Amino acid sequence: MEALLLGAGLLLGAYVLIYYNLVKAPPCGGIANLRGRTAVVTGANSGIGKMTALELARRGARVVLACRSRERGEAAAYDLRQESGNNEIIFMALDLASLASVRAFATAFLSSEPRLDILIHNAGISSCGRTREPFNLLLRVNHVGPFLLTQLLLSRLKTCTPSRVVVVSSAAHRRGCLDFTRLNHPVVGRQQELRAYADSKLANVLFVRQLATQLEGTGITCYAAHPGPVNSELFLRHVPGWLRPLLCPLAWLVLRAPRGGAQTPLYCALQEGIEPFSGRYFANCHVEEVPPAARDDRAAHRLWEVSKRLARLGSGEEAESNEDPQPEDAEAPFSLRSSQAEDPAVSEPYPASQNSPDLSKVIHRSQIKAEPKTPAS
Repeated sequence: MEALLLGAGLLLGAYVLIYYNLVKAPPCGGIANLRGRTAVVTGANSGIGKMTALELARRGARVVLACRSRERGEAAAYDLRQESGNNEIIFMALDLASLASVRAFATAFLSSEPRLDILIHNAGISSCGRTREPFNLLLRVNHVGPFLLTQLLLSRLKTCTPSRVVVVSSAAHRRGCLDFTRLNHPVVGRQQELRAYADSKLANVLFVRQLATQLEGTGITCYAAHPGPVNSELFLRHVPGWLRPLLCPLAWLVLRAPRGGAQTPLYCALQEGIEPFSGRYFANCHVEEVPPAARDDRAAHRLWEVSKRLARLGSGEEAESNEDPQPEDAEAPFSLRSSQAEDPAVSEPYPASQNSPDLSKVIHRSQIKAEPKTPAS
C-alpha cells in the first residue's frame, strides 16, 4: 500500500512539474482597450486563432476573421460576437493556398476597412493530406501566402502606426533546413511532410527577421510567436480515428488548451515595450534565442527574394495575374493609437455579419540585437 501511495505521489509530482513548466501558459497582459483599432487574424475559425480573436474582441477591437471556409468562418464570427459582446467581428474569405485568393482578400479589405493595426498570421497546415499540388503546399500556406498578404497590406499598416505583425511559428523551426534548390518542389509522403513543415516554420522565423530589417523606422514591428504544445484541431486532424480515444485524454493532460496557446501571439500583439525586440522569436511570452539557421541574415535575405518570386510580387505592384502561377524552382509594446486555407490540415473559420464582403465577387487579383531584457507581462 505504501508503495502504491509513493508511486501515486511521484506521478502527481511529475505531472505538477510538467503542467507548470510545459502545459500552463503565462497570461497575456498588454493593452487593455483596443477600441478604434482593427485586427486581422487568419485561421480564426477554431483553435488558437479563435481564442486570439476572442481576446482581441473582448478588448474592443474590430476583428476580421480571415478564413477559407465561409460556413465555418461565419459560424465562428457569430459565436465570438455572442461571447465577447462585441459586434465588430466579421468574416472575410481567405485561402492561403491560392495566391489569387490572397490578392482578392487584400483588395476587398483595403477597399472596405480604413484601419489595420494588428495582423496576426495564425493559419497554417501540418500536412498536405490527400491534396497533391505541383508546388510545396506546406510552404505556400505557411509562408508564401502570409508573405504575400503582409506585402499587400503594408500600406494600411503604415498609415496606422504603431502597428504590429505577428507570425505564429513553432519550435519545429529548430529542425528546419532550407534547401533553396528544392524549396518549392511538391511534397509527397509523411517524411517529406514533416521536413517541409519544419522548413516552413523556419521560413516564418527568417521572414520575421528580414521583415523587421525592411520595416526599421516605419513604426511597424513584427514578431514570431511559438504557441507551445497545444491540443488543437491541427493536432487531432491527422490522428487515426481508432487512436483518438487513447490520445485525447493524454492530450488533455499534457497539452495546452487553445486559450493557453493564444497567449504568446497575444503578448506579441499587445505587450507594451517590446519594440526593441522586433524581428525576434517569442515563446511563453518571453523572447527566446533561436539556432544559427534561424538567425542567418544571408538566408533571410535570400528567402525574401525567393518568396517575392514565388508570390509573383512585382516591383511596385500588388498582383500580376488573376490566376495562380505555375510552380517555379526556388533557385530560378506599444501604444496602439486610436482566419486560413482549408486544406486537409488547416484550421479554418465562422456565421458572419451581414456587412462581410463577398469575395467571390471580387476580381482576383539586421540582424536584431538581443541585449535588452524582455519586459514583464
